[in-house]
Amino acid sequence: MAERIDGKAIAAEVVEKIKAAAAELHRAKGVVPGLAVVIVGDDAASHTYVTAKGKRAKECGFHSVQVTLDADTSQEELEKVVGELNADPAIHGILVQLPLPGHLDEFPVIQMIRPEKDVDGLSIVNAGKLAVGDLKTGLISCTPAGAMILVRSIHGDDLSGLNAVVIGRSNLFGKPMGRLLLQANATVTMAHSRTADLAAACRNADILVAATGRAEMVKADWVKPGATVIDVGITRVPAPERGEGKTRLLGDVDFAACEPVAGAITPVPGGVGPMTITMLMANTVIAAYRAVGLEAPRF
Repeated sequence: MAERIDGKAIAAEVVEKIKAAAAELHRAKGVVPGLAVVIVGDDAASHTYVTAKGKRAKECGFHSVQVTLDADTSQEELEKVVGELNADPAIHGILVQLPLPGHLDEFPVIQMIRPEKDVDGLSIVNAGKLAVGDLKTGLISCTPAGAMILVRSIHGDDLSGLNAVVIGRSNLFGKPMGRLLLQANATVTMAHSRTADLAAACRNADILVAATGRAEMVKADWVKPGATVIDVGITRVPAPERGEGKTRLLGDVDFAACEPVAGAITPVPGGVGPMTITMLMANTVIAAYRAVGLEAPRF
């Protein structure tokens, strides 16, 4: 059976490093990392995520700010808030919780966040820095950054000689994940819904990363024996066996079928998920260190 990659345990280890880095920054410069999260409207899932982020920020010893705006907030009002946070020296990281209400255009809002405060790593500037391999001044999107830590927990920092396949080409995950793997010297194939014989492409992967949003799409015969499988998908499906109205979470990988074939595999939940908020905190510490001219820690 494959080794289960424990995202919760690895995230806890990273959180301890973040706490230590934040404490050292305060000792050396008197600076507390500041994270501001902006949420618009009353979407229940978004509020749950934002609450979790605020709780984790306080756990890490950060200055945590939540800006809650009404659902009918205008584009101009939202951009004004982001502009004020850009100008606030106590804030090192800004995150605008997505999705925004339908009348708002998220693209200009995200792009107006100063790149050095863009702890979600979604700006064109940070995406461009990653594309050219600038990991020293850019900020990396949180989920791929966390997924790479899970990959490194199995293979180390140098992926030379390994074939990696990423299923999914989104700007949020697939593309940055492919670039991170390439930066670590893997030979990378970006696969997607238009890939001819997708299963055959996956069978060549020493590292297989699935990010399609299609529950249990990756079957056992897609997985090379001994491969490392990173499942980024999360789909909530009905679970009547648990009671009326109950649900459960599934990943993109048929876990029960693939676990006996893979060498290492992430479960859903408990794999990549815990790493995302953790890397948001890591990016905030990195941004705070850079803001005062110190070399940022590596997580």
